[in-house]
Amino acid sequence: MEILSKQDLEIFRIKIISDIERLLETNNNHTTEEFDWLRSKAVRKMMDISPATLQNLRITGKIRHKKVLGSYYYNKTDLQKLFEDEN
Repeated sequence: MEILSKQDLEIFRIKIISDIERLLETNNNHTTEEFDWLRSKAVRKMMDISPATLQNLRITGKIRHKKVLGSYYYNKTDLQKLFEDEN
């Protein structure tokens, strides 16, 4: 077992603050479109599709996705492009 000193905690606090500032700065350099992600339920409702169809779109790579803590998120820009391709 390791014992942490107040100095260790202060160094850790400074590092966390620095990391947060760096992330905020990086995020400010991107457009908001890059961060528009929708959960599966919202996508299925918006597109009026079944869970299996959404899974197929994900597996075939037609839409980008990210899995976070067991939930899938889909890129809104990709969905809009998919709608445009269908028209």
